[in-house]
Amino acid sequence: MPVKLRLTRMGKKKQPFYRIVAADSRTRRDGKYLEKIGHYNPLTDPADIVINEERAFYWLKNGAIPTDTVRSLFSRKGIMLKWHLMRAGYDQARMEEEIKKWELLQLEKRKRAEALAAQRLKKQEAKPAEAEQMPTERPSQPSEAPVANSAPDAEPSSAASAQPEEAVAQENKQPESDAPANA
Repeated sequence: MPVKLRLTRMGKKKQPFYRIVAADSRTRRDGKYLEKIGHYNPLTDPADIVINEERAFYWLKNGAIPTDTVRSLFSRKGIMLKWHLMRAGYDQARMEEEIKKWELLQLEKRKRAEALAAQRLKKQEAKPAEAEQMPTERPSQPSEAPVANSAPDAEPSSAASAQPEEAVAQENKQPESDAPANA
């Protein structure tokens, strides 16, 4: 009988809660199972994962195959690391050392994620403040265009006025190639 470690869905509609179970691979997803070894609640932040490691190792030793999702949950809890170290033949002291390194990496990863979340929160709070500063109402009639020079008596510079006139002249000028040859 092939055994799989997989999730069984519990909970109400739109409120999933999963049990991590050892079940015959031929049974339905929510059908009969051999043993419950933990649970997973994805709705909490962070997700609540509770696994009986002793029973998980028992089933892994007896050839049970975890599904991709259960393997991911085991990895989050460090069970897959311990399993690989046990299979590689590491002694208990070396396993504990490797697990401590892994736990430190997980702690750093969590701190980085929290810092990013705080940074995003600051950006979200800053956006409404910027929106309050910007005027929301526009005048019904168009206002006069702002003048480039601040002095009211000053004439526009010749470079600024020459550019639009040259552009108009270029547009009005017809190319010579369009003229008839026998004129």
